[in-house]
Amino acid sequence: MIHNETHIVPANITPKRLQEYGVGVFNAVPTKSALKKALKKKYISVNGIIATTATIISGCEHIILTIPEDPTPKKQLIFPLKVLFEDEYLAAIHKPAGIEVSGNKFKTIANALPQNLEPSKLSDVAIPQPVHRLDYATTGILLVGKTHNSIRALNKLFEDKLVSKTYYAVTIGNMEPRGTITSEIDGKPSRSDYKVMQSVPSERFGTLNLVELSPKTGRRHQLRKHLFLLGHPILGDKDYAMEGLFLKGKGLYLHAYSLEFTHPFTNEIIHLTDELPEKFGKIFS
Repeated sequence: MIHNETHIVPANITPKRLQEYGVGVFNAVPTKSALKKALKKKYISVNGIIATTATIISGCEHIILTIPEDPTPKKQLIFPLKVLFEDEYLAAIHKPAGIEVSGNKFKTIANALPQNLEPSKLSDVAIPQPVHRLDYATTGILLVGKTHNSIRALNKLFEDKLVSKTYYAVTIGNMEPRGTITSEIDGKPSRSDYKVMQSVPSERFGTLNLVELSPKTGRRHQLRKHLFLLGHPILGDKDYAMEGLFLKGKGLYLHAYSLEFTHPFTNEIIHLTDELPEKFGKIFS
């Protein structure tokens, strides 16, 4: 059984690579990573020619996606999510700890979204997809696109660094009141600004801090790596921990607290927050 989707590119668009233009165009490959996999497997053609990651789209091209489809019916993941915001274009949900945002596993936020969100009534409705990532152990606010155009527009906002993100973490040790951390991560420059909001003494850890974090870039594990490099790892971080300073059984004390951006279709300023987990309140007032 074959799955086919077609798309005709509008005229007079700004030329860009297909792997950038094609995000959100097809229901079957709604994310950038899925699109890259489809290109690698030679599932996409442009004007009858098999496309690659180097294919440039400039306008009026006829793009066809052809995927051999698994005949096994897809199971629905029943996993209730707290919806913080929703309109016809996008949504924001609370991501709990202990679940991947997306990937090859059945239990992911991406697989749970269709059962938790209302389908868009717009003509370019898509399977709802997360447009950024949070680590498996991180909690907090996650932004989701509900239409093809919205998925593309939200991805562009993140690429252009037009989404302001604020995180809170609990860190270990005596920290300077505020500062900026810069380093290369995976060969790319990165920057995180931080401000200590509150500190309390701890018999085991010396000092615990409630820290507000503003990442200015979006590298993998950026905040966790930066605080570890600073000598003040996040409480409960088993991957970036100092000897004798790992707290077991309570999870990672890192929370994606807020997002602010201009809605790409209504032009409203959207400011979304997700309250701190209860475990933070057990340490700080």
